[in-house]
Amino acid sequence: MKKKRNIKKIGFLLIIFFCSTVFSQQTENEIRKHNDYKKTAKELLDEVSSKMGAYKNIYLDFSISLVNKEAGINENDELPINGKIFLQKEKYNLNYLGNNFVFDGKKLYVINHDEKEISINDEYLTEDDGFIYPSKLLTFYKKGYKYSMSNLVTIKREKIQFVELIPIDSDSEIINIKLGINLKTKHIYQLIQLGENMTKTTLTIHEFKSNQNISDELFKFDKEAYEKQGYLID
Repeated sequence: MKKKRNIKKIGFLLIIFFCSTVFSQQTENEIRKHNDYKKTAKELLDEVSSKMGAYKNIYLDFSISLVNKEAGINENDELPINGKIFLQKEKYNLNYLGNNFVFDGKKLYVINHDEKEISINDEYLTEDDGFIYPSKLLTFYKKGYKYSMSNLVTIKREKIQFVELIPIDSDSEIINIKLGINLKTKHIYQLIQLGENMTKTTLTIHEFKSNQNISDELFKFDKEAYEKQGYLID
């Protein structure tokens, strides 16, 4: 049960997957002058999904920060946690919290290099289990959410349009998600999620690369090689 809970947490982190956060808020009149403001939330999300989904592969360098004032965790109390991920269709290779997570399309390998331990999950995980495959990140909004345009802000001279997503399920542990989209690149820049426990989780993408020349070996698990290094494989 502990292993499955840990995997669910990783899936949860991946869905929020997409700061130096000094936003310069624009007035309503300034926002209305921007051409992309006239688009509906669905049109913008569909455009982003189509563009990012067409890439052969994606590389992201990101950071995640948490705020929960009720628990005494305030803004900038702790440094953001950095991570890196390569995605190729259903497959991915994620480095986060000192661990390496490799999904080869069928199994998820969680590699703890410090403890030299590896756990393997070969169960069929679904969204109902709390797990969202990275390939679903570009389409998850199409089912189970209501969405609408939110704030248009300027971050580092880039126009970022936020779209607010609210779960249809009243029992959801998520209150809302705000997805920040760079209007010039049509890439996801930031995702801010507010949970029912009032924890605000912010994921910011600092570097985005697409169609990189990478090897398929990046998404494969070499059991024999790890055994030779003395890793304990569960």
